[in-house]
Amino acid sequence: MEEEPDANHRRRQICNSCDRPNPICLCHVIPNDPIPTNTEIIIVHHPHESRHKLNTTPLLTKSLKNVTTIPTRRLRRHHISSAGETSVSPPIRTIYLFPSSPSSPAVTISEFKSLNQRDISNPPPLRLIVFDATWKHASEMVKASEEVLREAGAVRVCLDTGIDASVSGGTIYDSELVLRKEPFGGCVTTAEAVARCLGAIEPDGEEIERKLISVLKEMVRLQSKFLKPMNPRPKLLKKRLQIQQPLEQE
Repeated sequence: MEEEPDANHRRRQICNSCDRPNPICLCHVIPNDPIPTNTEIIIVHHPHESRHKLNTTPLLTKSLKNVTTIPTRRLRRHHISSAGETSVSPPIRTIYLFPSSPSSPAVTISEFKSLNQRDISNPPPLRLIVFDATWKHASEMVKASEEVLREAGAVRVCLDTGIDASVSGGTIYDSELVLRKEPFGGCVTTAEAVARCLGAIEPDGEEIERKLISVLKEMVRLQSKFLKPMNPRPKLLKKRLQIQQPLEQE
């Protein structure tokens, strides 16, 4: 009679370096030395996201040197008032990444760079705040943090490719950069958003972006091997057909 394997053998083996299960370990693509950046990155991390196995924030904390993760539902004054500043430090310009809305317009990251471009070889200090959550939770977090962001003089920026609410978002099945079903066209993961931002504002941004995107692509590639077939969703299909029919009749 065979002995039942003990609990330790039944558990998935976790890599000690990247903290991921061994079959989807990313140590071969994560930089050996975290990438330094002039930009200070603060990730406001919704508590629910820390429990999600497809969350991409750990990719950033493992790959970048100047990044801080704050698990909270709203940004508070002490989260940004003391981060990276001393009495003799020059003032840090703060931006936060979130799509534009009628009530809170945003400038694209490229526009922000061109408006604030001075000495490219010695750029002024910059702080990037990113909200990591589902679309619904991120919207709530930004709204709850608006007063603190306003007091900090934070500028709202968005990626050059905007959000299109009329287009369904991508999935892991049709993109090498998407891990979870996105709600709208143009939505991206937190890791990709930070990579695109750094690609635009860092002096060696193209190389930083390339390295971060390569880690994300490998994560998607490995994760896709363990996907289960999606079951049909009749109600969702019926809703989409109802939307499409009036458009086809026009």
